[in-house]
Amino acid sequence: MISSLQDLRLIVIADDPLARAGLAAILAAQAGCQIVGQAAGDSDWSAEIETAQPDVVVWDLGWTPAGPLDRLSDQRTSLPPVLVLLPQHDAGSASAAQAWQAGARGLLPRNADPAVIAAAAHSLAQGLVVLDIELAADLLAVAPDRTTDSPVEQLTPREHEVLQLLAEGMTNRAIAQRLDISEHTVKFHVNAILGKLGAQSRTDAVMRATRLGMIVL
Repeated sequence: MISSLQDLRLIVIADDPLARAGLAAILAAQAGCQIVGQAAGDSDWSAEIETAQPDVVVWDLGWTPAGPLDRLSDQRTSLPPVLVLLPQHDAGSASAAQAWQAGARGLLPRNADPAVIAAAAHSLAQGLVVLDIELAADLLAVAPDRTTDSPVEQLTPREHEVLQLLAEGMTNRAIAQRLDISEHTVKFHVNAILGKLGAQSRTDAVMRATRLGMIVL
């Protein structure tokens, strides 16, 4: 996690060079933010991230988010927290849900105020999840309706702890350190949570748990 005394190191990714430069400029003007790199979504941005070591990636999906979301999903395990800016014309269920499933830990519309974007990036760097209120409603609206499914097997108290930390975007290593247990034990608990919730991934587990009222984002 970043110290409050340090500038937040950001990399800006966007296909449109004008949008990329503009977003980088407005974020650089925000207190406590430092732009350490810029890249196009179809470039080798993974190498840029490895070199610059940013705290957060701010990804402007532009007007056609499908391709970038595929790349985000492929690289999700090796990335720092990703804040996705969604197109205003489609900032609803489809793009929001796809971005969330792809591994984004923050979702905001592209027209969000720069101060809001900066604040969201700082929150992600502290291990939190940030969702625009309307996008959060869209995510819940498209989440699978499990009211007719079999009851979810009850989680143990430790599994509840791990689930809440998953919702905060923490890695297995960070969870292990927080709970003073081994990473192997964390992986065991995560697998148990996925099985009990019938989830296919960590993000799917968080969405299902939120839908069921087990956690609050």
